[in-house]
Amino acid sequence: MAKQLFTIFIVEDDPWYGQLLKHHLSLNPDYDIRLFTTAKECLSELYHQPDVVCIDFGLPDMSGDKLLTKIKAVNNQLPVVVISGQEEIAVAVDLLKSGARDYIIKDDHTKDMLWRSIINIRENVHLKQEVESLKEQLETKFNFEKTIIGQSDALKKSFRLIEKAIHSNINVSITGETGTGKEVVAKAIHYNSERRKKPFVAVNMAAIPKELIESELFGHEKGAFTGALNQKKGKFEEADGGTLFLDEIGELELNLQSKILRALQEREVTRVGGNSSVKFDVRLITATHKNLADEVKNGNFREDLYFRIIGLPIELPPLRDRGQDTYILAKHFIDEYAKENKVKAPTLTTSAKEKLIKYHFPGNVRELKSMMDLACVMCDGQEINENDINFHKVRDNDHFLVGEKTMKEYTADIISFFLKKYDNNVVLTADKLDIGKSTIYNMIKSGEINLKK
Repeated sequence: MAKQLFTIFIVEDDPWYGQLLKHHLSLNPDYDIRLFTTAKECLSELYHQPDVVCIDFGLPDMSGDKLLTKIKAVNNQLPVVVISGQEEIAVAVDLLKSGARDYIIKDDHTKDMLWRSIINIRENVHLKQEVESLKEQLETKFNFEKTIIGQSDALKKSFRLIEKAIHSNINVSITGETGTGKEVVAKAIHYNSERRKKPFVAVNMAAIPKELIESELFGHEKGAFTGALNQKKGKFEEADGGTLFLDEIGELELNLQSKILRALQEREVTRVGGNSSVKFDVRLITATHKNLADEVKNGNFREDLYFRIIGLPIELPPLRDRGQDTYILAKHFIDEYAKENKVKAPTLTTSAKEKLIKYHFPGNVRELKSMMDLACVMCDGQEINENDINFHKVRDNDHFLVGEKTMKEYTADIISFFLKKYDNNVVLTADKLDIGKSTIYNMIKSGEINLKK
């Protein structure tokens, strides 16, 4: 898209002086300068919606104050700069009271004064546009009842808790299976709360190498470690005044849990390699697919941190427990696909709906979206039938029972399946199967399990 020019009207009855001002402002290629010699010409062209109008106070067909009044009658928000040979303060004050944005005296510095005035006006215009854009986003994009789609009783229960979170500053802990929309809920809470004009900073704790987590959260000073070429703010500082969303907080190691606990208690952090503390004001929202209460009992999560972050707990239901929401979401994703690809949205046949409602959806809403995108590609363009819906199977229910095997062999098959599913993450696989990490490592070492890329 071509960049839109900033349009400036200049009204000056002296052709030579008008051309001088036009030439000077035209040095900025982003400006579109239009020159008029009478007030009447300017008024007749205001429908072009200039960004600013510069008028000479002593025009032959209309006084500057009268022209200012007429311009403001057409568009009260249009910035007007008055250029005048009069140095009387009373005249300038009256014009500024009448709505003039600036008053510039004609002298050797007029060109430069006008240049600076236009820059200031343009910056204010851009700021207003950004504010209006933000207001529009806050009013539409983050309406949580539109962002979190569904009408089931299970989801309505979550809605009631989200509403309570929005109208308070309490910490929030969100639990639910992978793909249920925990980050969507966190954003809905933030962007509907009093902190919505401040940053929303999201951090996936499971995606950051453990040796970098402290630097990511608390920041570091220049030279704190190899590669620390500059000072860096941490996520707590970045989210100051807003919301910090710590996703998969259950993956944190105990030593880091204690450092986060201290930061939350003191409301301050010390950057890695630094000595002075930095105060912060954040609302904390955490999320995990684990049962943190069980993690506390098993010694994997600090009890004091658990009670610090638990705040208002919100549990998101899995898709299989949301009944007719499956159809509603499927239709939503089909419409989204059609809009993005500029095609007519296909309909779901009865057999397709029946196939969807019988499915377990281990990947929840995220899996349904992927499934509907593929169905839209595979269908004939008019309707989606049951053959167009393909489940992304990550396991074959009969796979582990094929042939005669020992229990040890079946165990190796099951562990291998989960290792492949979780990209050879031994810790996560052990957690999912509720077995010791050493069991998996020993089976890998003995050759009973082969890690596959």
